[in-house]
Amino acid sequence: MTHEEERLWLIDYLKNRNPLYRKLSVPQSEQGQKDMLRILMNVWSPSPLSSQFLEVQNAYLRRESILKGIIDERMLEPCASDPRMYIWQGDITRIRADAIVNAANGSLLGCFYPLHGCIDNAIHSAAGLELRLACSRIMERQDHDEPAGRARITSGYCLPAKYVLHTVGPIVYGELTDEHRSLLRSSYHSCLELAEKNKLRSIVFCCISTGEFMFPAQEAAVIATDTVRSFLDRQSGRYSEIGSCLSGTEPYKGIEKVILNVFRDRDRIIYESLLGQTGSPE
Repeated sequence: MTHEEERLWLIDYLKNRNPLYRKLSVPQSEQGQKDMLRILMNVWSPSPLSSQFLEVQNAYLRRESILKGIIDERMLEPCASDPRMYIWQGDITRIRADAIVNAANGSLLGCFYPLHGCIDNAIHSAAGLELRLACSRIMERQDHDEPAGRARITSGYCLPAKYVLHTVGPIVYGELTDEHRSLLRSSYHSCLELAEKNKLRSIVFCCISTGEFMFPAQEAAVIATDTVRSFLDRQSGRYSEIGSCLSGTEPYKGIEKVILNVFRDRDRIIYESLLGQTGSPE
């Protein structure tokens, strides 16, 4: 199949399995078709998918990833104040790293609002429907909404990143409280702990809770940078002697690179004021 034929095949497969969309005509334009496919993926309820669908979907989404442009973590320059930390502005689904962080909602299934602009929607749309299936299996086992402040790990599927770390940040209605601050700290810490547990060397954080969940951006950035620095400092002490007594393959020495991903200029300016500028490519 050509890339266009793959897109039309995927639209037809999903459209014919959803009575609400079955009779809709397929747009002629490329962007209209891309939007329709994303809508069908966004509203899809977790259920078995054929091996042929997965084969076509994976080929299509991986090609889309290449067309968007993959940003390898090795292309980025560290922050002036801390060589372990990086700032990059852009689409988090383009970054090739060990893991990216998804600011999830309590259902952990991704965003069901068609074409919504949240990071949860973007990550699930780029990763493919296997990500929603994987999250659905997690939720079936625990049988309750995911609480704020914890973290879960899944494969990255069609993303350039190997894994996705899912965390539910605090939702701020009204005045910011110490509980909100504590839960946001816990989200960052839980992701770092889970990354270390799985021997990941690089992790890309989005600005957890500062979008739809309304956590003030400046204070969220302070919490993020303080939590990351404290974790990395403690980690370096734990791994400082590893390697001197081991031979063979290079031993795991903990998380080596934390990338703070921002989308808005506002957030980039805030992080640069805290960490200094970098030479990261756009």
